[in-house]
Formats: sequence, C-alpha cells, structure tokens
Amino acid sequence: MPTYSYTCKQCGYSFDRQQSFSDAALTECPRCQGALRKLFGKVGVVFKGSGFYRTDSRSGGSAAGDTAAPKPKPVEGGSSGSATSGSATSGSASNAVAPAKAPAPAAA
Repeated sequence: MPTYSYTCKQCGYSFDRQQSFSDAALTECPRCQGALRKLFGKVGVVFKGSGFYRTDSRSGGSAAGDTAAPKPKPVEGGSSGSATSGSATSGSASNAVAPAKAPAPAAA
C-alpha cells in the first residue's frame, strides 16, 4: 500500500498515512479538524538498460557509440578510381577538388 503525506492548512501539522489506491483522500486534520492538503514528494527515477539514448529509437541505426564513418560521395567528372584519402576508421574521408586557378590577365 502506498504512503501519502498530508499537511493541515490551519495548524500546519504534517503526517503520513498508508492508504490503498481505492481509499478516498483524507480531508480533516486529526488534531484541529482543519482542512488537509495532500503533499506530493519527489520521485526517484533510474533509467537502466537500453532505449534511453536518442539514437536507440532510430531505425537502421545502432546504439550510441556507433563510430562507423559515413560513405564518401563520388566526385563528379572525376576519374574512375577512388578519390578518397584517409582511413575509414578515423572518419576523415576527403573528396576535395583542387580549386581552379584564375586566368592570366590579357596583354593589351
């Protein structure tokens, strides 16, 4: 059976009472017959197990801590070979293309 805390609005007397869920809340103070107020305390919540990380509910993904590197995108107009450098485990794939040089000024 749960324990409920009450306090009197008039005299300030506080007490705890074990009641079943079907029992009605107490309304009268046992000391001064004043009006009672039911108190609500903090509830301790402990999250254990999987399912509490943002990435756990995503489809197609795995649990938090997944360190797989994303697949590199192909370079447009590039050669048929691979244009990536770096290792897949470090996550530092690069598809950078060298910037084009500015044209030389025209002779007048």
